[in-house]
Amino acid sequence: MQNTNKVTLRKTASIKEALEVIDKGAFQIAIVEDDEKKVIGTISDGDARRGLLKGYTLESSIEDLYFKTPVLGYKSDSTDAIIKKAIKKRIYQIPIVDQNDRLLYIEDLANLLQRTKRRNKVVLMAGGLGTRLRPLTDEIPKPLLKIGGKPILETIIQNFVKHGFIDIIISVNYKSDMIKDYFGDGKKIGANITYVEEDKRMGTAGALSLLKEIPTEPFFVMNADLLTTINFEQMLDFHTSENSFATMAVREYEYQVPYGVIEINESEITSIKEKPIQKFFVNAGIYVLSPKILEYVPKDKFYDMPTLFEELINNNKKTLSFPVHEYWLDIGRMDEFQQAQSEYFRVFNVQG
Repeated sequence: MQNTNKVTLRKTASIKEALEVIDKGAFQIAIVEDDEKKVIGTISDGDARRGLLKGYTLESSIEDLYFKTPVLGYKSDSTDAIIKKAIKKRIYQIPIVDQNDRLLYIEDLANLLQRTKRRNKVVLMAGGLGTRLRPLTDEIPKPLLKIGGKPILETIIQNFVKHGFIDIIISVNYKSDMIKDYFGDGKKIGANITYVEEDKRMGTAGALSLLKEIPTEPFFVMNADLLTTINFEQMLDFHTSENSFATMAVREYEYQVPYGVIEINESEITSIKEKPIQKFFVNAGIYVLSPKILEYVPKDKFYDMPTLFEELINNNKKTLSFPVHEYWLDIGRMDEFQQAQSEYFRVFNVQG
């Protein structure tokens, strides 16, 4: 029997608390209860992230965000009845309750926790020169630089495999033979790895024109110099459930202006803000794309991902952002490389 205390919270809980329950639990949702422990709603990872995009903070209450008319199954329901409810509402998990609407357990109809092999492909962009990390990259490509005793790219692949994504395509250029010699066909780390060769710099989107087979399912694209604990399944589910054409992971970035900022109307001072903090969402270098995206990628031409997204926006295609609240580090410079070395075993202690 499941420990339901690990998946429940009150409606006064914060977004941060909800995300922690979802991340630590075995399900994609958290169950919202009232003071009598009756189920009054559910909140998903996607619900919480959409709240963050609307301007809520991690400390904001979930009261305006959780789903207040949840689909419930009862202990007396037949298996067929529960399945029909799930299909009708297009949901993966259903809280099973007693006659007083108190949670007994959660029925996981899609068996998402069994980490079966997923058909979605993963394209990793590993063709960069790594110039900002010289002299470390003079003799070795950046994706093979070791952090925590293993190449950056190996940690990335292992994280995808952990979530069931084993079909990996690596786009290579600089010192490509070293990458191919190290990973081979990927069997030693539980993956199925193939390669595409860039004979010139193609950019993070241009290299997609080199794919030998057009994916039939939404697929991931990720830069090969990132360390993150993002839940890839949740990002894919968000992309799919929102019927997105292209989804970009975004990271909140803060910048504090080192001076007092003066606001004026003509010559009159209207306010003074001392060293204000500006907040932005920045590109996190992880994407989920629908197969039809390839129709917008030019052949044999340098083309980066931001340009592709601008093209999609101009063509009124649905492009969504997926906020990353988990650990994320872009290893582009020496100080970030050193930071990753010091943090690796604390962050990736499960992988060792």
